[in-house]
Amino acid sequence: MSTATTSKPAATAAAAAPAGTGALPGEGRIGLRANLRHISALVRRNVQQIKADPESMFDVVFMPIVFTLLFVFVFGGAISGEGNQDAYVNYVVPGLMAMMGLNIAMGVGTGVNDDFKKGVMDRFRSMPIARSSVLLAKIVVELGRMMVAIAILLAVGFVLGLSIETSFLDLLMAIALSAVFGASLMWIFILLGLTLKTAQAVQGVAMMVLMPLQFGSSIFAPPATMPGWLQSFTDYNPLSQLADAARGLINGGPVAHAVWVTLAWSLAITVVTMPLAVRKFRQKT
Repeated sequence: MSTATTSKPAATAAAAAPAGTGALPGEGRIGLRANLRHISALVRRNVQQIKADPESMFDVVFMPIVFTLLFVFVFGGAISGEGNQDAYVNYVVPGLMAMMGLNIAMGVGTGVNDDFKKGVMDRFRSMPIARSSVLLAKIVVELGRMMVAIAILLAVGFVLGLSIETSFLDLLMAIALSAVFGASLMWIFILLGLTLKTAQAVQGVAMMVLMPLQFGSSIFAPPATMPGWLQSFTDYNPLSQLADAARGLINGGPVAHAVWVTLAWSLAITVVTMPLAVRKFRQKT
């Protein structure tokens, strides 16, 4: 009799919990300090994974080198004129800073999708931790990878003749702006990773988004050289705003408008996609 009475409330609570949410009693009462502790522990776990698999850093190490050399030596002369490759270095490297976040964000989506396939995320959802901490830890680690990519990009740029016409503080501001925008993009791709069935589907959709955003922007070439209809698209492309802001912060010139537009895009993307991603993470089966 006692056993039946005890198990009935448990059965009722289990039935009341939404299927697939992994919700635990008291999850909503997790405080800020506990959240930060959970995020820190998950960040350490992800870093340990990278240490155990150094090949996962190949994209971060080689992508900025390949892209910089490719565009400077293949397109630099055609865009800036023969013998003016140094000028093109100062044009394209700030633009590539904007592109680093976009490419790394795509990897976040495929990684989250793969983690669900392996059952890693199910184990996290069975723990008494805030669901957002799992995704925030992922973003923190990917931002660290992004900083490594930007550091290598700038190192290659300095070797090729990049010069900072403003100040070191302005350079740091350009890096921080790229990180803020990159983090907002990661929420988009996390949502894709949680929504689509396979990592290949995430990658395919990501490439459909990446290609027009990258090449229909001011990252590689001045919009004045483009057809009128493409210039209109470029003007509203958030990657163009970020590239122009980073370029102004490094090379000098007006930056206020581009910086505020980039921050507005970052805020809008985060406000819309972050709650959707966390909700999808709770409900995903």
